[in-house]
Amino acid sequence: MSVVDVRVDSDDVALSARAVVKRYGGVHALKGVNFDIVRGKVTTLFGENGAGKSTLMKILSGVESPTSGEIRLNGEVVQFASSVQARDLGISIIHQELSLCSNLSVRDNIFMGRELTTPLGGVDFAAEDAAVRVVMTGLQEEIAPGTLLSELRLGQQQIVEIARALSVNSRILIMDEPTSALSATEVEVLFKVINDLTTAGVSIVYISHHLEEALQVTDYAVVLRDGEIVAQSHAEHINLDWIVENMVGRNFDLGKPPTGYELGPVALSLDGVSVADATAPDRLLVNRLSLDVRAGEIVCIYGLMGAGRTELLEAVAGRVAVAEGTVSLLGENLGNLPIADRIKRGLGLVPEDRQRDGLVQSMSVGHNLSLASLTTLVKKMFLSRTQEDALVQTQISDVRVKTDGGNAPIGSLSGGNQQKVVIGKMLATNPQVILLDEPSRGIDVGAKAEVFGLLAGLATRGLAVIYSTSEVGECLSIAHRIIVMNKGRIVATFGPDASKEQIMAASGEAVIAESPNGND
Repeated sequence: MSVVDVRVDSDDVALSARAVVKRYGGVHALKGVNFDIVRGKVTTLFGENGAGKSTLMKILSGVESPTSGEIRLNGEVVQFASSVQARDLGISIIHQELSLCSNLSVRDNIFMGRELTTPLGGVDFAAEDAAVRVVMTGLQEEIAPGTLLSELRLGQQQIVEIARALSVNSRILIMDEPTSALSATEVEVLFKVINDLTTAGVSIVYISHHLEEALQVTDYAVVLRDGEIVAQSHAEHINLDWIVENMVGRNFDLGKPPTGYELGPVALSLDGVSVADATAPDRLLVNRLSLDVRAGEIVCIYGLMGAGRTELLEAVAGRVAVAEGTVSLLGENLGNLPIADRIKRGLGLVPEDRQRDGLVQSMSVGHNLSLASLTTLVKKMFLSRTQEDALVQTQISDVRVKTDGGNAPIGSLSGGNQQKVVIGKMLATNPQVILLDEPSRGIDVGAKAEVFGLLAGLATRGLAVIYSTSEVGECLSIAHRIIVMNKGRIVATFGPDASKEQIMAASGEAVIAESPNGND
């Protein structure tokens, strides 16, 4: 497909890439890319996982250097020695994967490497605290500067990452998947901040797999596919179909609930399950919840941030304690069994935060894929490399990981392909019940359809699938049953014929004229 000429005047370009090439060994990540960031506007970069979006942004922000080509800042050729030099020149990036320290406070994370000092040379904690409060007020978040990052949920940690970039007062701000862990309310606040920034002349690059959401803030749209710019246009000339067609070159949908088979017996049973808040034991994050899921059934759990979705799945998987109630797998009460024993019995969790909980960054793609299955690969006290290699190749093929091979570093993969590795790792354990917490986080439209298609296929083979999501559109895809949670309880149950409005109204996200039909 030919590239549409956006015709941006050179005086309106704040930062640009010219004929940028990037190679990682045999992988050609960028192939002569020309890309402009328009001054005082939002330039949105669309593309599938592995298209080269994050690689291009890392080059523009000084994290990495191009193999060839040049970067121009305000028309002048520049070479960044580091991201610190780029930041000093007014360029900041909000990374897709959080680059924060969990053992430090919010204040220390925001000012790490650029501490404010007193006249005597010490750290001016009071000034830093005041600055943190100002930026948090702008983001409408009540997060105290001294709060440890580890005490915050993932969405709040994302807010801290955004706050750190905003606190630098950059003139060019790159946002790589800034809303992936945010609630709808937090996204709305961020969009207001983006509008205020562009009004003040800040140039923004916005990357998101939430296509409809991205259209709300886009001034210029650019599509990257397989390391090349394939289309670009002004916002008024594009729509969702234009983006998808240029991103993946085909129409797609997330599928429908699989049919043509009988559901099996109850595979997972929750009876009066409660989960307490570790920081306030009297507060229940999951409140006496009961749910049965049958073999071959796909159940979607929908709810706003704080509804208790993640806490429920983690309690079932054994990551957090069940305060009361029982969790039964294939008729067996799991009691206080540790995670490893639950995996052996056929229960697996794909966690929401793949970087912290799903992957070992120092390991290769293959070793991450086989990590949860190692005990099945040991023969006479020795690990069978042949069996491990076969398992790795099978999972790479089944979940369609775009990689240079099992020996490739996990960090060389895009965020979406890393997510596929986490899913593949758990599927390699041959589970009977699989739990997926926000499985589409950081996954593009094409990869998302592949993952949902994979889950539908597993259900037809008798696997019980439970996934949580904060995207209403994902509820109305492959799920046989949609469970809506609010404040730790199930407040509504729908079939696949429910409407988005009904689901959102039940969750408390929206109000509609009539009460939702189809509640059990």
